Amino acid sequence: MPMSDSISEETFNHLVDLAALELDQAEARYLLTEMNKQIKAIHELEQIPLDVATPPARHGVPYPPSICPDLRDDQVDAYSQVDALLMQVPVCEDRYIIVPDIPHTELE
Repeated sequence: MPMSDSISEETFNHLVDLAALELDQAEARYLLTEMNKQIKAIHELEQIPLDVATPPARHGVPYPPSICPDLRDDQVDAYSQVDALLMQVPVCEDRYIIVPDIPHTELE
């Protein structure tokens, strides 16, 4: 199935609604333009001739164990200026940083 040459404004607006984005007109215009540039780039990449014997790169570049460096040992390095750090925190209790609750909204 061939790809469309571009994303229509109607399709773009539908995608914006599905993603629950709040975009002003300038942001929407910019994003639509950028998405259409990506489609154009895909069409250009499709035009590159490939040898039929070239296998698809499904898993990226192989990185066999023979060339992987050994994992480093974890080392505990305690931060030396904890008190200075905690003095900058808006709300702190018993040396724990208190963060505000994140409001949760149920999507319909």
